[in-house]
Amino acid sequence: MQLTAINSRIETAVDKVSRLKSDVRLIAVSKVQPLERIEAILSAGHRIYGENRVQDAQAKWPDFKSRYPDVDLHLIGPLQTNKVRAALELFDAIHTVDRPKLARAIARVSAELGLRPAIFVQVNTGREPQKAGVMPEDLDAMIAECRDLDLDLRGLMCIPPADEPAAPHFAQLAEMAARHDLAGLSMGMSGDFEEAIAHGATHVRVGSAIFGARVPG
Repeated sequence: MQLTAINSRIETAVDKVSRLKSDVRLIAVSKVQPLERIEAILSAGHRIYGENRVQDAQAKWPDFKSRYPDVDLHLIGPLQTNKVRAALELFDAIHTVDRPKLARAIARVSAELGLRPAIFVQVNTGREPQKAGVMPEDLDAMIAECRDLDLDLRGLMCIPPADEPAAPHFAQLAEMAARHDLAGLSMGMSGDFEEAIAHGATHVRVGSAIFGARVPG
């Protein structure tokens, strides 16, 4: 099974940098995947999953979570403020908090629902205009806002530019997290998760390498 192969690669990657396998959480990115593929990975015992869109997750995860109540579901795509309530009712962690307005909405709805999701601030390390994320120079203020709101801020997330080496972006994110005393680093995908682990990743987001090529609906 591809899941077994990915776990073996993670073990090799952590060994190379004298880390523990338990330091790295594998998020199986199930976006645009047929239900039977997700069911197969669930049946294999994996419990941490990532989805990009709230509405897509609503179509499949309530049933899965009713049958596998220990599933840990992470939102790894952009979140609109009008979808915050739906997101918090389904997701255990949000990796894409990138503006004060969204942080305030999460804080307000979390209080109303009595929930406390894990939060990651997304940083636009590549300064790409088409990509979400806080600009590096705005990160200090964003983190201060999240802490003032008493959010459960776990760490930072980035998606390096596709046409640049990923390592400098991983190193930059790790430095930013250390400066703010944040332990979580959500970085690394199917093509570069081993490099991300070498730079301290605590959450790697792997989709196609586990499930196979995506099947758009």
